[in-house]
Amino acid sequence: MAMEPDGARPQQSTRVGGATAGRTRRGIRAVMALPVAIVSTVAVTLGIAQPAEAAPQPPKRQAKSKALGSATQLPAAAASTAAAPAEYVVADGDTVSGVAERFGLATAEVLACNGLGWSSLIFPGQRLALPVHAPAHDAAPGPVPVAPEIARHVVVDGDTVNGIAAAYGLDVASVLSANGLGPSSLIFPGESIVLPIAGDLPMPVPAATEAPPPALPTNPATPSAPDQATGDSYVVRDGDTLIAIADARGLTVAELDAFNDLGGSTLIRPGQVLVVRRPVPVVAVASVSMPLTDESRGNARTIIEVGRSLGVPDQGIVVALAAAAQESGLRNLHDGDLDSLGLFQQRPSQGWGTPEEVLDPVRAATAFFGGAADPNSGRTLGLLDITGWESMSVAQAAQSVQHSAHPDHYAKWEAQARAWLSELG
Repeated sequence: MAMEPDGARPQQSTRVGGATAGRTRRGIRAVMALPVAIVSTVAVTLGIAQPAEAAPQPPKRQAKSKALGSATQLPAAAASTAAAPAEYVVADGDTVSGVAERFGLATAEVLACNGLGWSSLIFPGQRLALPVHAPAHDAAPGPVPVAPEIARHVVVDGDTVNGIAAAYGLDVASVLSANGLGPSSLIFPGESIVLPIAGDLPMPVPAATEAPPPALPTNPATPSAPDQATGDSYVVRDGDTLIAIADARGLTVAELDAFNDLGGSTLIRPGQVLVVRRPVPVVAVASVSMPLTDESRGNARTIIEVGRSLGVPDQGIVVALAAAAQESGLRNLHDGDLDSLGLFQQRPSQGWGTPEEVLDPVRAATAFFGGAADPNSGRTLGLLDITGWESMSVAQAAQSVQHSAHPDHYAKWEAQARAWLSELG
C-alpha cells in the first residue's frame, strides 16, 4: 500500500477541519433562525437552562394625600367615614389615632375630650368619649367645617404653639393642655390644634387693630382703678384692650371671653362692664371603665393587699389603684418614658430603687404608699408622707406622689378604682 508523503496530511486535516467549522456555523445560523420561544422550550427541556423565577415586584408607594382644600378628588372610600358615636369602646389593637381616623376626627380632639396626652395608653374595654360634629353638606371644596363647640387651627409651615396662642390671644399653657402637648412637643403642618375657647373664633386679628386710636390718652391708667372696678367687675375706659385688662387681672383673654360671652371678639367699648372674677376651676374628665385581665387583676390585688398590711385607709388604696391604672394600665411594664418602669412607672434615676426593685410589684406598691415602711428610706416621698393627703382629691393625692406632666388625668380612674376595691377588697 502506497504511503502518502508526510506533507499531504496537513492539507487533508485542514479540509476536514474547514468542513466541520462550516457545518457548525450553518447549524448555529439555523438555530438562530428558530423562534425564540421554541429555542427556550428546547433549552429548558434538555436541562440546558432553567426557567426564570418571577421576581417579586416592589410594592408601589402610595401617593401622599393632598391638602383638604385641593381640587384633586379623594377616593370614595376615604371621603366617606362612619358617623362618630358619642362613645366608643376600645378593642384589641385600637389606637387613639386609629379611632379618630375611623370617624373622621382629629386625634387632638379625641385626646382632649378624654383628658389624654400623646403618650397616654388605652386599653381594651375602655370607653372613649368622641366629639360629635355637625353633619356635612355638599358644597364646593373648601375648609372642612368643624363642630361649633370646638375651635381649631390647622398648622402651616412656620407655625409654633407660642405663635398660635398669641394669634388667638390664648395662654400657651392652656393650648398645650387642651392638645395633650408638653413644652418640648413638636407640631407639624396639617395637624389640627384645638383652641380652648368658647364659641366660634374669628381669624387671628393683626396686633395693629388692637392699638389705641390716636385721640386716646398717651398714658392710660391701669385698668384696675378702684373707682371703676369691684372685685368681680371692671368698667372699660378709653384705651383699654382685652389683653391689657387680662394681664392686669392675672387672666387670659380666653378666660375674659368665656366670663363675658364675647364670642371670640376682642372688640370692647368704653363704659362696657366686664366680669373679671376667676371662678373656681372644675376639671371635667371622662370616667374610664376597664375590665381586668388576669395580669391586671393580680396587680390590683397586690396593691390592695399591700395597702391593707400597712393600715392605709380605703381612700389611699383608691389613690394607688388610680395612679397605677393611669401610669401602666395595672401592668408591670418593663419600659416607659425615660427610665420609668413597673406598675407606677417609678424611675430608678429618681431614687425609687434599682430596675429590679421597681419591677417588683410588692415593693413598688410599698414605695408608693411610703410612710414608716418606705423601702427607699426617705429618698422618695410616698402617699403617707404627704401632709394633708386625706383632704385632697384622688387626682391631687396621686399627683403629689407621681409628679406627672398631666396631673388631672388620674381623676378619670377614680370611679373604676373604687369598683375594683369593692370587688377585690
